[in-house]
Amino acid sequence: MVHIVKTPSYDERDVYNAVCRHFEAMEVAGDLAPSMTVLLKPNLLYGKKPEAGITTNPAILKAVIRWLREHGIEKIVVADSSGGLFTAEYMRTVYGASGLRVPGIEEYLNLDFTYERVPTREGFTVKSFNLISAVTKADYIINLPKLKTHAMTTVSIGVKNLFGTIPGLQKPDMHRRYPKTEDFVHMLCELCETVRPNVTLLDAVDSMEGNGPGGGTVRRTGLTMCARNVYALDVTAVRFMGLDPEEMPHLRAARAMGLWPEKIDVTGDGLAPCSPAFRLPDAVKSTGFEDSVPRLLRKPAEFVLDNLLRSYPKVDRSKCVGCGKCAESCPQKIIKVVDKKAGMPKKGCISCFCCQEMCPVHAIRVKRGLRGL
Repeated sequence: MVHIVKTPSYDERDVYNAVCRHFEAMEVAGDLAPSMTVLLKPNLLYGKKPEAGITTNPAILKAVIRWLREHGIEKIVVADSSGGLFTAEYMRTVYGASGLRVPGIEEYLNLDFTYERVPTREGFTVKSFNLISAVTKADYIINLPKLKTHAMTTVSIGVKNLFGTIPGLQKPDMHRRYPKTEDFVHMLCELCETVRPNVTLLDAVDSMEGNGPGGGTVRRTGLTMCARNVYALDVTAVRFMGLDPEEMPHLRAARAMGLWPEKIDVTGDGLAPCSPAFRLPDAVKSTGFEDSVPRLLRKPAEFVLDNLLRSYPKVDRSKCVGCGKCAESCPQKIIKVVDKKAGMPKKGCISCFCCQEMCPVHAIRVKRGLRGL
């Protein structure tokens, strides 16, 4: 079941009402005991003001914390490993810039920057994950993603949000190990099955379209969404975006792994697809050629195009400030900052777009060209 609540703003009353309705529908109170440690896992891509639409809004966290305290839970931890370093100094900066260092949230922010190796299920491709200790020590996990598009995975919703359970700059290493999108999203599904959030509550009051997850455009969508099954929530959210779940790489992987629910009941305030549909990132936009060929030939056409053409990041030197965030996040370590400007060679690039994702001034755009040229 996926539960929908129209949530017109981040006003405290609107958000708390939504959280109460969601958790009542999910019967969350029946899961809890006073001795439990409850982890809240927001999306903290990097430090940006809440109105930028990049991170889970503080109002969501405040409302969930209030609800938990009213139901007898004292041990609450708000934890994420954003892009960049997983250190006290860096994460305190992210917390502050994201509006989390305020009463009602600050006292619950994670200050444990260790991690533990966790084995995965037998038969998985990834045999173990390094997970931040706040995850491994939690008795109950509430996943709090933000509804966004994403340059590599097309969308960032519940499953993708759990990538933040991997510590710091070990995330680029996962991109290096799994450079192909289909392999990367399969890894994400195995990670999701290892973390296994108990409940996922989606912040879609303000969402992001276009060049997400960090450089897109904010779009007021005015709702929150909640489910116990994160794949059901992602399928429903993609349909809400006006997109086809079958076209989402991570959902295709979930279906192949038998994780896509056969039947999804949508309850609450009802759901109508966005019109117009969410704008996609430049990195995943159709060339238009695929639509000009018969449907039966589209898959072969897409295969040919994927093997002839490729999207690459390209820096706009007039905007680049030489901060080095792109170089820090590059799995291949091929980006160099010279004379306060980033240089991005094609050779060695795996088109993961971590550089575009982490650029704080949106100086990186996407260029499509022939492979190897």
